[in-house]
Amino acid sequence: MMPVDGRSHIRIARPSRDLAVAERFWAQGLGLSVVWRAEGGSEPGEHDLLMLGWPDAGWHLELVHEPARPVEPRPTEEDLLVVYVDGPVPDDLVARLEEHGGKRVPSPNPYWNQWGVTVEDPDGYRLVLCERGWSNA
Repeated sequence: MMPVDGRSHIRIARPSRDLAVAERFWAQGLGLSVVWRAEGGSEPGEHDLLMLGWPDAGWHLELVHEPARPVEPRPTEEDLLVVYVDGPVPDDLVARLEEHGGKRVPSPNPYWNQWGVTVEDPDGYRLVLCERGWSNA
């Protein structure tokens, strides 16, 4: 048996300029739950963590900020976190993401403009809400 398979949990880790601002977007905007939070110290190598996800998901988003040596987020327009909604993207969800620090942006890939809505988080990373469904099976 292989130790890594489809049941292995996935962590997506990214730097963040401001964890409180990011939490507003991901928790109050998208509706993720805070699954873990830790505050580091002010010494180099110590960092604050914010982990967000849905309790039943096989993945979570980890946002990291190191006060002594902050890492500037460097997202590109192709750094996407895609959530397959499997139906129309609710206008009120997009509005809530914008109210909580997101910015709706066009995608350079016409596929995402046709099939979804792209919203930049406060650190510039892109969330795509896709109206299509997806299964690896």
